[in-house]
Amino acid sequence: MTRYQNTSRDSGVVAYQIEADRILVQFASGDIYAYTYKKPGKVMVEQMKELARQGRGLSTFISKAVRGRYERKLQERT
Repeated sequence: MTRYQNTSRDSGVVAYQIEADRILVQFASGDIYAYTYKKPGKVMVEQMKELARQGRGLSTFISKAVRGRYERKLQERT
């Protein structure tokens, strides 16, 4: 996973992994979620990839636009 730049210094996202048809996002809680072309869809996933690369706005985009529309939860906080 790539460490999220977090240029605003207040993001809940700590890392991400970009793949061809999905993005994995790790939050400060330790939870990792997979967002795919299937859910929430290609347009949103591509926007998330761009925000991840920029290091700004990913957490806000997820909380306001994507919400709970993830493909699956890969890891839970222990």
